Amino acid sequence: MLTITQALYDKIVAHAREDHPDEACGVVAGPVGSGRPERFIPMVNAARSPTFYEFDSQDLLKLYREMDDNDEEPVVIYHSHTATEAHPSRTDIDLASEPGAHYVLVSTADTDGLGEFQFRSFRIVEGEVTEEEVEVVEAY
Repeated sequence: MLTITQALYDKIVAHAREDHPDEACGVVAGPVGSGRPERFIPMVNAARSPTFYEFDSQDLLKLYREMDDNDEEPVVIYHSHTATEAHPSRTDIDLASEPGAHYVLVSTADTDGLGEFQFRSFRIVEGEVTEEEVEVVEAY
C-alpha cells in the first residue's frame, strides 16, 4: 500500500494538470529504507509528448546524486496519461527500473465517467504489475 500525504497527492495532481496535454513526470524521494514519500521533485518531460514521458538524462543524473547525498531513494515515480486510464502501458512496464518504488499514474482524461482524473499506484517488478491501495493522510 502507498501511504501519501494530502499535500503530496495534491502536488502530483496539480503537476499533471499543469503539463496537460503533455504527460507530466516526477519523483517523490524519501529516506532510504523508510518507504515514506517526503520530497516532491517535479521533472521536465524531455519528450514533450502527450503519449510518452522521458526524464532528461542530465536532470536524472543530478537527481540521483542529490538523493544519494541526502540518503534518499525514489519512493514514488509518477507520470500522467492524458488520453487513457491511469494504468501502466507496455512501455511504462518495460522502463520500470526501480523495483522498490511505487509507480503512480494520474490520468487527466475522464476515462471512467468518475471525474476529470484518476490517481492509482502500482508496483512493477520484473514486468509484473500489481495495483495497490492508496491511503491519503494529513501527516505521517
